[in-house]
Amino acid sequence: MAQYDVIIIGSGPGGYVCAIRCAQLGLKTAVAEGRDTLGGTCLNIGCIPSKALLHASHQLHEAEHNFAKMGLKGKTPSVDWKQMQSYKQDVIEQNTKGIEFLFKKNKIDWLKGWASIPAAGKVQVGDETHEAKHVIIASGSDVAPVPGADIEVDGKVVVDSEGALSLPKIPGSMVVVGGGVIGLELGSVYARLGAEVTVIEYLDAITPGQDAEVAKQFQKLLQKQGLKFITGAAVSKVDTKGGKAAVSYKLRKDESEHDLKADIVLVATGRKPHTEGLGLDALGVKLTGRGQIAVDDDYRTSVDGIYAIGDVIEGPMLAHKAEDEGMAIAEILAGQAGHVNYDVIPGVIYTHPEVASVGLTEEQLKEEGRPYKVGKFSFMGNGRAKANFAAEGFVKLLADKQTDRILGCHVIGPMAGDLIHEVCVAMEFGAAAEDLARTCHAHPTYSEAMREAALACGDGPIHA
Repeated sequence: MAQYDVIIIGSGPGGYVCAIRCAQLGLKTAVAEGRDTLGGTCLNIGCIPSKALLHASHQLHEAEHNFAKMGLKGKTPSVDWKQMQSYKQDVIEQNTKGIEFLFKKNKIDWLKGWASIPAAGKVQVGDETHEAKHVIIASGSDVAPVPGADIEVDGKVVVDSEGALSLPKIPGSMVVVGGGVIGLELGSVYARLGAEVTVIEYLDAITPGQDAEVAKQFQKLLQKQGLKFITGAAVSKVDTKGGKAAVSYKLRKDESEHDLKADIVLVATGRKPHTEGLGLDALGVKLTGRGQIAVDDDYRTSVDGIYAIGDVIEGPMLAHKAEDEGMAIAEILAGQAGHVNYDVIPGVIYTHPEVASVGLTEEQLKEEGRPYKVGKFSFMGNGRAKANFAAEGFVKLLADKQTDRILGCHVIGPMAGDLIHEVCVAMEFGAAAEDLARTCHAHPTYSEAMREAALACGDGPIHA
């Protein structure tokens, strides 16, 4: 039996990044993973396959709506769903095999099987027990049920995010329960492919926690693309008969009850930490009131030698947040000063247009009573965006009124998920809006909209 410095439970973005960083720092490392492939939810049934379908369906949208405008004329492409699924699977395999290659390159052992922790310093995988100085839980999250609702996910008519990635055919109609990131991304995929999609959201606005101005514009743009929205509504029940679904919901404003029929119901109401089967109760590992593993600033649980990162602990359930935590705990265990700046973790919705944000929202600043200024710039003033039929949306930069230090940024528009990182870097260095405004940006690029928003925090943008 090998003696490891570190055993990590879970090979998702948090787990595999942590493992590679541990190995780079000279720690003998193993990862316990029960799937047949590495990469966790993200690479196998989450981030990566959903982006493949988003990309494919967006190309169809461009062919249907914009090709002719550019002089690209011909028959509109038809959808071969089986081939699209094959393309998606190929993307998954390329990525998961890539992680397997990186494990071999960095001499990381893959302990194949589902793991539990019988005692501190021990990890059981199948019939074998392995020892390690440090055990890191990076087991990710599962689909969360709809609170107080009678909904059974049968994988046929009522599906979760995993099931929605591999439907046997494109449905004629779909109801999405939940107006968050997952529901909107997958809902937009099927809307582009021809399904009639209706999103039911409990709150009065989609994308809870998003800057309100961005969320409002986002909903309008998605409605233009054919998605329908019912907000302020609580889903109480889903009945399935004859391969169809009937969704019962109640409007919160007047308590009126309604029904909606659909071929497929996608339950997308969030995720919960995956801690079942690890043996945490017997070990005495403390959990938070929301079922997350409680950790200190160095990711230590209440049991010596056991740590946790990613979706199982507090904070946004984002792959890149887990990756940063994985690198940080690896460096801490190697005697370095690992650190994550939780004030600068971007969030992205990969629809079209994309939505991206980092830092504080205008609503949060108002609640804090902090003096601030807003710099806004519409992509209608961006030459590249207009040329590419991508001029809907805007950049909104928030800066401290006295110091001009950037406090947050919210983007709805083309390549928002890439553009936001300019502001992330700026915030890491404590930059002012003027610093960004005085930085030369190549023309013509979408990034010029970021500079214009920064200029709008001062004397004003040039192209507005």
